[in-house]
Amino acid sequence: MTKVTLTVNGRTMSGECEDRTLLVHFIREKLGLTGTHVGCDTTQCGACVIHMDGHSVKSCSILAVQASGSTITTIEGLAGQGELHPVQAAFKEHHGLQCGFCTPGMVMTAVDLIGREGGKLTEETVRAGLEGNICRCTGYHNIVKAILAADAEMAGGRQAAE
Repeated sequence: MTKVTLTVNGRTMSGECEDRTLLVHFIREKLGLTGTHVGCDTTQCGACVIHMDGHSVKSCSILAVQASGSTITTIEGLAGQGELHPVQAAFKEHHGLQCGFCTPGMVMTAVDLIGREGGKLTEETVRAGLEGNICRCTGYHNIVKAILAADAEMAGGRQAAE
């Protein structure tokens, strides 16, 4: 067993696991943060996307011991002080979810995409950015609409701050 220490959603958290434990399982089973979903364990679906050291990653493709010392943000860490993150609010407003299974990974991917390309997103760039995330329910139309709406709102906030 190996001790893994991470900063997760602003808190230092530790736990022991076998060296072969995937980060997604460590987050869910050892840390009790079940918003990150296990879909395929093969990096195909994107349900397990989190942010590690500021970038979106599929947590089923990383061993927990490899992530030790990293800063992690999960879907539980996006909302602040009772307010939904703008991407979460846009998914709610624009009906960007149905069953909700893929939603945490979609939201985390969208936040990273907006962080990298914010204010310049188009339907094509959003669809390309979501290429590694699978939704079996929505047909993506409302997901794309939600991300574009969040991008516009967040870009407006960035412009106002500048």
